[in-house]
Amino acid sequence: MVGAGIFAALGPAAAAAHGGLLIALAVAAVIAYCNATSSARLAALYPESGGTYVYGRERLGPFWGYLAAWGFVVGKTASCAAMALTVGTYAWPGHEHLVAVFAVMVITGVNYVGVQKSAMLARIIVTVVLAILALVVVLCLTGTSVAQSPFATDGAMSFTGVVQAAGLLFFAFAGYARIATLGEEVHDPKRTIPRAIPIALAITLVVYAVVAIAVLSALGTEGLAAATDPLAQAVRAAGFGQFEVIVRIGAVVAALGSLLSLVLGVSRTSFAMARDGYLPRALAQVHPRFGVPHRAELVVGLVVAVAAVTADVREVIGFSSFAVLAYYLIANASAWTLSPRTRTRVVPTLGALGCVLLAAFLPAASVAAGVGVLAIGALIYAARQRTMKPVR
Repeated sequence: MVGAGIFAALGPAAAAAHGGLLIALAVAAVIAYCNATSSARLAALYPESGGTYVYGRERLGPFWGYLAAWGFVVGKTASCAAMALTVGTYAWPGHEHLVAVFAVMVITGVNYVGVQKSAMLARIIVTVVLAILALVVVLCLTGTSVAQSPFATDGAMSFTGVVQAAGLLFFAFAGYARIATLGEEVHDPKRTIPRAIPIALAITLVVYAVVAIAVLSALGTEGLAAATDPLAQAVRAAGFGQFEVIVRIGAVVAALGSLLSLVLGVSRTSFAMARDGYLPRALAQVHPRFGVPHRAELVVGLVVAVAAVTADVREVIGFSSFAVLAYYLIANASAWTLSPRTRTRVVPTLGALGCVLLAAFLPAASVAAGVGVLAIGALIYAARQRTMKPVR
């Protein structure tokens, strides 16, 4: 969760919230907490890899598990494009699409030959990101900027805008389910996962809230809304332009780290779906030398590159948020079936309603594209059911 999302999502969210950014962050956190709690309960019962793909399949039926996997693939593909564009925006402003495509090509090549992000590298990246975020907070809160108070609101703030901003900020929270999807690799999963998910979410919320307050203090709502590289611009506005390059390097490191793991995850999920017949079986071929699903790698890289060169970072964030919210809607629905008692159904009910609310108020183009892609996934499933037996 603590990665490149915070470098990219604040600007689009501020543009929608009109002074209600911190309220939107709180709304996104509450819904993320409900989703995290539902995921933790399910992970304790089904401590195996797959996350909501497994939960939906076991609690609701094969179609819902499949739809969760489909939503994961399309949503995380959009996330890959967003991360690539974040690399471009911070590395070379004005040429972000060119840099994004180059970044995708490099990451695809790295994954193609079987190089993966190790746990040690992940720790190094998150340490760098936290250090950069701490630097941004200190500089913005001690700088010379005369922007408005971060707690100030304006007349343009509306319910619709705040909810839309919460949906866009949900993009930055995505990641806590990664703990559940690796259930088979976690020591004592029934005890560890239900504790790890809410703790991780709480830490992330505190980090994001402090960063949002600091950046708002430096740029104000309008400045933040107009910024495509808000953390770098906030440091410059605070009067510490000499540190801007450090912030940009940190953003690039965070985005490249996220892109590496995201492309890896999407290609492996695509490989599994192709192996089960849900996607063309040609994508299930494994390279004889490198031992990776190379065709899936190349197809995912191509799709991400096309999205990165044709779309805006705000567009792909909205679409990714929609797909991820659909994924968690299925998770909450699965958790709802665990017990008939009313008390234990409160959290998954709130989580499911929250997912629907945030998804419905995302930008209209994101909603239309998301509904269309999910419908395509449903048609693929129906076509497959006519030709072969369901895979369990």
